[in-house]
Order: sequence, then C-alpha cells, then structure tokens
Amino acid sequence: MTIKPLIILPDPVLRQLSQPVETVNADVRRLADDMLDTMYDAPGIGLAAIQIGVPRRMLVIDVAKEGEDKQPLVFINPKILTTSDEMSVYEEGCLSIPDYYAEVERPAVVTVEYIDLEGKQLTAKVDGLLATCLQHEIDHLNGVLFIDHISKLKREIVIRKFTKAAKTRGAKAI
Repeated sequence: MTIKPLIILPDPVLRQLSQPVETVNADVRRLADDMLDTMYDAPGIGLAAIQIGVPRRMLVIDVAKEGEDKQPLVFINPKILTTSDEMSVYEEGCLSIPDYYAEVERPAVVTVEYIDLEGKQLTAKVDGLLATCLQHEIDHLNGVLFIDHISKLKREIVIRKFTKAAKTRGAKAI
C-alpha cells in the first residue's frame, strides 16, 4: 500500500474521461488499497482513480464521522441509474483543488450500480453525504470537477488562482 501523489488543478489529466475496469484482479485491489491510503493521508472522504493519474472508472469513499471506525467503500465502474427530484446542498471541497470550498446543489438521493472488489455487480440507493460524495467522485470519472457546478465567475477565479500557482511550481495547465 502506497500513498500516491495527487493530481492538482489545473492539470489537464483531471479532465480526462476514465475508462472502465475490465477485470477485478489483484492489481485493481492493490489500486483500491493505494487509493484508500492516499485518501486517508490527505485527509479526504472520497477519491477517484484519475486524481492519482489512473484513468480508470474506480473510486473510494469513507464518510464515517470523526471518532467512528473507518468504513471504506470501493466502487468499480459506478453508474448512476436514478436521481431524486429532491435536491440537497453541501459545501464541497476536493483533494485536487486544495483549500477551496463551495456550496453545490445535487440530487439528494441516487441509485448507483457498481462492481465491488469481489467482482459482484451491486446496486445501492443512497442519500445524504454519501449521495453527494458519490456524485462528486463519479463526476471526476467523467472529467467534471465540482467547480463546474458553481457560477462561471467563481470558477474562472479558482482556475486562475490554481493556474498561477501551477506556473510558480512549473506544472502543466488545463
């Protein structure tokens, strides 16, 4: 298990479309372990494989509250089947956009189909923070960032700030 470096805005990798995982094997399970280690180290509550430079449709989440035992979840090839008409608003952040937070409105309940680490096809209907986190991470798999859900003006300010910081570091820009 290894902590991987995070891809940070404005790196164009974050806009890549992730490809399906073909087979759940030892490599995929190792990737899941690395992703969980990276997420916990950051610390965060969700991480998509693309955020560590792996363009595969895979994500990890743990929305356990502080003081509770860890409850790691792994979703392989997740697909949202249904969303509720009811909406909810959460203040979202992102490990790839450090120290920036904004309120985002998303469906309050989603039904997701996915494969687990045993290779089983499962369906889950979730709400609350888990529903928001799943939608946020699935967006990553589609090259969408949470800042794409805020006003154009705020988004442009954030992108400019991170582009300037990237130039200072000598990193690639979107």
